[in-house]
Amino acid sequence: MTTVEVRSVPTVVGPDRLVTGRYRLRTLLGRGGMGRVWLADDELLGRRVAIKQVVLPGRASEQVRASALAEARAVARVDHHNVVKVYDVVEDAGDHWIVMEPLTGRTMADALASDGPLPAADVQRIALHLVDALRAVHQAGLVHSDVKPANVQLCDDGRVVLMDFGIATAVDDEQTLSSEAMAGSPAYMSPERARGDAVGPASDLFSLGATLFAAIEGKSPFGAGDPFSTLVAVVEARPAAFVNAGPLRPIIEALLAKDPTNRLTVAQTLSALNTS
Repeated sequence: MTTVEVRSVPTVVGPDRLVTGRYRLRTLLGRGGMGRVWLADDELLGRRVAIKQVVLPGRASEQVRASALAEARAVARVDHHNVVKVYDVVEDAGDHWIVMEPLTGRTMADALASDGPLPAADVQRIALHLVDALRAVHQAGLVHSDVKPANVQLCDDGRVVLMDFGIATAVDDEQTLSSEAMAGSPAYMSPERARGDAVGPASDLFSLGATLFAAIEGKSPFGAGDPFSTLVAVVEARPAAFVNAGPLRPIIEALLAKDPTNRLTVAQTLSALNTS
């Protein structure tokens, strides 16, 4: 008997759609290669939530469901003020949704696009929050695998939140340069991940360094115009010239070491940031 694989075709959704008879979509907050995030009203509990429609083009429905559950379970393993909170995973009309806390403010990527490089004092404060978040992520046995400005939310109250665990993996998993591993942004990918080697917590520290470089210099340290050239630069090239980093420069440079064994650890990064 021939097995028919059901492909997942995401429903085109818009404002006012009611998901699972409970979550009323209001405003599209953002979109990426693996999902669309909406601000919604939880009509059962009378509260605002963020809800992500998981989109993996060309994948079977069961693969999309597994991806949604994996992301939710990854975030659920981390209980930290600087990591986004997940409330639920639901299915509606064949679509899979992750229900999360709503966040105020804007992403670091949006802030950089609108305002340019951030002040050094702000970058140092943001860095401390992100390192603390990564410490919690790694202690939970995870590698985030996609630290970048678009996944850092700068909230109105000063809170800094690491988001989007869609390609997070367990620390002892081996990653190769598959389509899943490539789902992140090449400009913020660690050299070992770009080469298809196994990655660990040090890979997140490299991505943090690239993110901090972008925050203070206004651009990726390795952006080369196209994904392939950018990956080559990540593996082989020195970062772009520092202009604004000041005392943060040696910290960022140490995070961007090509050899993961030469990179600052979480503890070393916290110490350096607190004394810079």
